[in-house]
Amino acid sequence: MRKNAFVVVFILFGLFLLQACGGDRPQRPRRPRNYSDSSRNAAQNQAERIPVEVMPVVRGDISKYLLLSSNLETEVMADVYSRIQGIVDSIFAEEGQYVKKGDVMLTLEAREYELAEQKARVEYEQQLRNFQRLEKMHAKKLLSDEEYEKAKYQLKAIEIAWNEAKLKLDFTKVRAPISGRVGQRLAKIGERIQPTDKLFSVVDNSQVIAVVYVPEKNMSEVKIGQKAYITSDYFKNQKFDGWIKRISPVVDPSSGTFKVTVGVRNRAARLRPGMFVNVHIVLDTHHNVILVPKTAVVYENENMYAYVVRDSVAHKVLLRTAYEDNEKVEVPVGIEEGEPVIVVGQAGMKDLTPVRIVNVRPNPLATKN
Repeated sequence: MRKNAFVVVFILFGLFLLQACGGDRPQRPRRPRNYSDSSRNAAQNQAERIPVEVMPVVRGDISKYLLLSSNLETEVMADVYSRIQGIVDSIFAEEGQYVKKGDVMLTLEAREYELAEQKARVEYEQQLRNFQRLEKMHAKKLLSDEEYEKAKYQLKAIEIAWNEAKLKLDFTKVRAPISGRVGQRLAKIGERIQPTDKLFSVVDNSQVIAVVYVPEKNMSEVKIGQKAYITSDYFKNQKFDGWIKRISPVVDPSSGTFKVTVGVRNRAARLRPGMFVNVHIVLDTHHNVILVPKTAVVYENENMYAYVVRDSVAHKVLLRTAYEDNEKVEVPVGIEEGEPVIVVGQAGMKDLTPVRIVNVRPNPLATKN
């Protein structure tokens, strides 16, 4: 027992000396804990923020308008007919081709009319020589005034017949009545036509109109010359300037609307008659107001909201709008010019949510205004 106790005491004494010797050794300097911890916390905090894309709010103009639908019509159109009957000999105009007023579009077989013109010319020349002889006799008092007047009228009648024959010969060339593009070509070579047969239609696409029917409650807001613009699903993000050209003074009692004709400036003739378009009649315009893009708007319970980023926090703002269109809304209060509004990432977001801006998009409204 004594021997075992002595061994235990010896081991404990050895451990005490080992610890004492080790405590005298210099220790390695430790890295400050606050350096790594603060970086890690900042990175973790940044990662927990919701990534969003924003767009700066700008000032500009916005209009209140009346939106209606219509199909475009041409203001200037003409159907082409022949003045005489005959057989189609040649065709010089096809659908889609541009023709100028007076251009020959079609010719008829002209031999019959050429012979008639030659016959009438010979008769006129013969009657003219005869009248010249009678005129000399009348000057010498060898012919009565009555006979002289009769000969003069006969010469005039034959001259008219010759002019009529020349006109019919010219009518074998069917000409374009207006400048424009050929909308239809109905004639065929070798076909016998009558003056009642439609041969072509020519349309002037540079002058198109849209006829709309406006509710009578807006009668006081619509005036001749008022601005309008046209949009089409075919030409996306493009507007065609227009104006109110005519206003009917009659209200249709069955529909409660009145007819309004809107002229359209069809540059380069891009719009075509028959196209379905949306007609925007501008009723009023607000200038230099705060404009929020529609891509930033969130709809909740019939209200519109937008999220504005302030100090890396998304603030939910109720939009008390005035005017709006397909691209933007006017916000009189609540948002200042230049503030970033969230356009990507705002779906399902809550008020005062920490966010991280990953992209700032340019506002296209800035270039339009």
